[in-house]
Amino acid sequence: MPTEARCIWVTLSELARSAAEKGISLGQLAVRLESEETGIPADEITGKVRTMLRVMEDAVRDGIAARGKLSRTGLSGGDASRVIGWLDGPRSLPSNRLLTRSLAYALAVSEVNASMGKIVAAPTAGSSGVIPGTFLALAEEARIPEESLVDALCTAGLVGQVIATRASLSGAEAGCQAECGSAAAMAAAGLAQLRGGTPEDCIHAAAIALKGLMGLVCDPVAGLVEVPCVKRNATSAAVAIAACEMALAGIRSRIPPDEVIDAMAEVGRCLPPSLRETAQGGLAATPSGQMISRQMRTPR
Repeated sequence: MPTEARCIWVTLSELARSAAEKGISLGQLAVRLESEETGIPADEITGKVRTMLRVMEDAVRDGIAARGKLSRTGLSGGDASRVIGWLDGPRSLPSNRLLTRSLAYALAVSEVNASMGKIVAAPTAGSSGVIPGTFLALAEEARIPEESLVDALCTAGLVGQVIATRASLSGAEAGCQAECGSAAAMAAAGLAQLRGGTPEDCIHAAAIALKGLMGLVCDPVAGLVEVPCVKRNATSAAVAIAACEMALAGIRSRIPPDEVIDAMAEVGRCLPPSLRETAQGGLAATPSGQMISRQMRTPR
């Protein structure tokens, strides 16, 4: 028989209700449930999350510092430094600092991943830029303390756990909606919490983000996690910020968050294999995508 803790991991609405009744955040609830299930002390769990935060910070720093450095294939690299250099420039859009910094940081982590550097799969390597991009940009712009970031990462992880249980986090199984879409949902929930949102705000932010990217296909050119994956991390970060703002303003997903996840799973099942990480459809099948694929197969 499943334990009560295992049952509650399946439903965002139940998790939000439980956290609200206890007067704690979703992240704090996640740590409690994890500790009850595994027997691992809560401070040890948060310590591991803190270590992940360090890796994320290092990846952002390294990605920004790698000015003009390309990946081994030459398909990606250098865009993070371009965007951070654009911040506060004369033609940068006004009042756009958080978004622009988030784009730069998401690109930075994704470029580090494409260069075989160290990242945190959050929830996957291919979508590893969204959460650190948005969280660390907000931390810098709003002076968010480390403990709040750790708690928000736990909230993001909780949302990811529910998506993994009810649907999928795999591009090969359900398309990029399951990778970048899930990452955006996780990030939106964490961002909402960082700005004082209730558990209910957080799960609706997640639902709005997931809806915004529902149907997104997985079509890596030449089968490499670079084109369009690196830039998709940045655009997914933008979706997460938009979803957070809407949820904090009081907007609610008309379709309940758990049903949104179920719909994403169904859409994933309907996607043909060519649009599920096989590099046979979408951008991978364009003339330019095919040319790049042939170049990658040609010995240098």
